[in-house]
Amino acid sequence: MDEIDADGLSPEQRLLRDNVRRYLKEHLAPLVQKSEAEKRFPFEAMTGLADFGYFGGYLPEDAGGLGLDYLTWAVLMEEAGYCWLSLRVLLSGLNIVSGIINTCGTEVQKDRFMRPLLRNERRTFVSISEPGVGSNVAEIKTRADKRGDRYVLNGSKLWITNGMFADFGIVVARTFSDTCDGGLSLFLVEKAQTAFEQRPVETMFVRSTGTAAFTFENAEVPAANLLGREGEGLKQVLIGLNFGRLNVAMGAVGAAQCALDLSIEYARARTQFGRPIASFQLVQKHIVDMTMKTQASRALGYRAARAMQTGQARSECSIAKLYATEAAHQVANLALQVHGGMGYATEYPIERIFRDTRGGMIPEGTTEIQTLIIGREILGISALT
Repeated sequence: MDEIDADGLSPEQRLLRDNVRRYLKEHLAPLVQKSEAEKRFPFEAMTGLADFGYFGGYLPEDAGGLGLDYLTWAVLMEEAGYCWLSLRVLLSGLNIVSGIINTCGTEVQKDRFMRPLLRNERRTFVSISEPGVGSNVAEIKTRADKRGDRYVLNGSKLWITNGMFADFGIVVARTFSDTCDGGLSLFLVEKAQTAFEQRPVETMFVRSTGTAAFTFENAEVPAANLLGREGEGLKQVLIGLNFGRLNVAMGAVGAAQCALDLSIEYARARTQFGRPIASFQLVQKHIVDMTMKTQASRALGYRAARAMQTGQARSECSIAKLYATEAAHQVANLALQVHGGMGYATEYPIERIFRDTRGGMIPEGTTEIQTLIIGREILGISALT
């Protein structure tokens, strides 16, 4: 009988984890510092990740995936976060898009958009947030008016990850036609096919992910690019966000573990007053606190993954996302304290991890929104209405 470890991982999952970490350390980690400085992402280095299941590996085999369970997927997201949170962010977006297209796309749309995406031949984005709309997706104001064989988009979108690098993506818009009176719909928008304004948005965290703002002014999208049915986009967005929360949580766990490992190594090597700082009581307290927070976050993330597998993840992904992102930044803060002045240096990972983990508390629903979602599930009363 295969031996399951304390985290509930099988020998096969542990082997995958170890192989992925080794591969990322060799092929992606050396590119991080330069990519961060240039604010660009080395997409050409991602192709080898397909072998591990990073490109739609959770999808069924007949859809081009590997049929991975969500716990195995959680392990992959953790390792991506351990290497570089910008990597985790881009992989999450890619897989949210491929999952939505697989669920409600036509065969033509799958051939044109999803399958090239799974081969790392295309780059994608998800465009939901707007300058005045964040957590409450139902208040989206961008319009899509049906005119003949096209939809005409008008509105603005903000905080679009990979928006500057991608060639197509999903845009959520309020739709008006003979059969839809303002319901939210999803549209596959190609930059080469639909003209719209885009501009880069400078951010404090995940600086290599090409965050952008879009402005649509009478931008025409072929009716064939409607993804799913008119007015049913909100349901698909919410399903995608739940999956995204698992990704965010596990990426945060990986980043926390990386900060912890770096701190242990540094504390053992760094000497003050004639002995390693690892022998100081307060440094040991920091390391213990970091370890507890990281292990608790991982346990909640794995629990959420198992709940996703059974289709019963009503609040588990929100709990994991809420706790893990908060804990990861606390761990990064303690890691900076352990490293002292070295923690501020931009050529050393701690400064980047500190910034990137702070960003995890906002995307896919802020800490406050996760709290209200969880409270609604526990109490049966919504504080959002």
